[in-house]
Amino acid sequence: MDIAHFADSPWSVVPPLLAVALAIYTRKVLIALGTGILAGALLLNHLSPLNALHYLLATVLKIFWVDGDLNRDNINMILFMFLLGGLISLMTVSGATRAFAEWAERRARSRRGAKILTGMMVFAFFIDDFFHSLSVGAICRPVTDRFQISRAKLAYLLDSTAAPVCVLMPVSSWGAYIIALVGGIMAAHGVTNLSPIAAFVEMIPMNLYAVFTLLMVLVVIGFQLDIGSMRQHEEWALQGKLWDESKGRPLGLDMESPEESNGSMIDMVLPILTLTLSTVYFMIHSGAEVLAAQGEPFSVLGSFENTNVGSSLVYGALCSLVVSIALALRLNLGVGNWLRAAPQGVVAMLPAINILLFAWTIGAVVRDVETGKYLASLANGNLPIEVLPAVVFILSCAMAFATGTSWGTFGIMLPLAGDMAAASDIGLMLPMLAAVLAGAVFGDHSSPISSTSILSATGAGCHHIDHVMTQLPYALSVAFGAALGYLALGFTHSTLMGVLVSGTWFALFCIYHVRRNQPVLANA
Repeated sequence: MDIAHFADSPWSVVPPLLAVALAIYTRKVLIALGTGILAGALLLNHLSPLNALHYLLATVLKIFWVDGDLNRDNINMILFMFLLGGLISLMTVSGATRAFAEWAERRARSRRGAKILTGMMVFAFFIDDFFHSLSVGAICRPVTDRFQISRAKLAYLLDSTAAPVCVLMPVSSWGAYIIALVGGIMAAHGVTNLSPIAAFVEMIPMNLYAVFTLLMVLVVIGFQLDIGSMRQHEEWALQGKLWDESKGRPLGLDMESPEESNGSMIDMVLPILTLTLSTVYFMIHSGAEVLAAQGEPFSVLGSFENTNVGSSLVYGALCSLVVSIALALRLNLGVGNWLRAAPQGVVAMLPAINILLFAWTIGAVVRDVETGKYLASLANGNLPIEVLPAVVFILSCAMAFATGTSWGTFGIMLPLAGDMAAASDIGLMLPMLAAVLAGAVFGDHSSPISSTSILSATGAGCHHIDHVMTQLPYALSVAFGAALGYLALGFTHSTLMGVLVSGTWFALFCIYHVRRNQPVLANA
């Protein structure tokens, strides 16, 4: 099949741009993604409908089957979502979620306390962003519902403490992957005065978007900072409103379960603890097996670098499900009762899985039309050295937003940023690499076709586009401040100056909006 190439053509941005624009305008995600997929397939096949159909069938097949074998990464993610749906349903029917919500209500005592609880969960679930979004959402949703916190706000808290934390943590699936890439780039350009992990740690304060996104979460929690459409969703939640008349649909998405039993906190805590610890164990174990096969010594960081995240999540969910079933037996919870509840939990995950399948498909189409390569080529013009960190950040933002993948952006933009720094000013190597990380997280955080956005909305029980639209003003404001910071960093070669400039913008933005929000503060 003769596939057209668009690495040097602006046509390469048409499929993702069309999908994003339609998703925002129509709020019908599957139609928008499907339109972007069809547009890309037709472009790649010289507008031939028959060839485009063959291409689409082959592309969809690769979601499940590639190179003569199962696509285990994708299948494991779907299995994990199904297992987690069953686990959530069992914890609901056993009364565990109700018991946890009552416990949290006594201790949180306010809407602010409930949001602090949600934000603090990141310290238990920082290993992987998908793991964080789905697990914390399941745990905290009953609590935030009791305190009339909107599902959109919960989705924002999940998304803003998922990727931004993972990208700053060396011991995470993200950190290990980034350290491996950065190590190869540094070696290729003869940078030997820093180890890869030391370079990663040095880049943490330079990752301005991730750092200030986490600070924004603290401000949102502490000062009830509601801007844009988030304000409307919070007001609806405070009024106990459950229906959006303008769109003719409920404001949240819930699974229905049979009558609850008399479960206690242990029925929630022990399965979740099992889920966390067993997932970490299997991540380290799978990575250690790869190290052993390569004849390399064991190390925790090396294990995370070589881990199989998908299978670890599935094994962790299975262990948690076994523990939850064992606990349910002591409650005399009828098998038939749970067998009715479990399918409901699985079915509740289907809308998110459908969106995820479409997102994976358009991701493959976007790779084939070479959107990333075209956007990367825009950085190769004659630009002043001082603006390169800001330019790399903006291009990484655009690439990750258009493609919906931060890891794909890392793979394309990190080597490019390293080459640009080596050819212009080697002293800007780490700032430019950090700018790529920051821009990729912004795109992953904000894009309607990002897996993390989809799963954060799923974990919160929030409509996907509602989550994207309520989160975007926060993300754009932090990204603008980060761009200013990278300009300052490029001109001064000072990380402190970059942080100060971004921090000044951040402070002014927050003070302005907190003062405008005064009438809502009384309801916090």
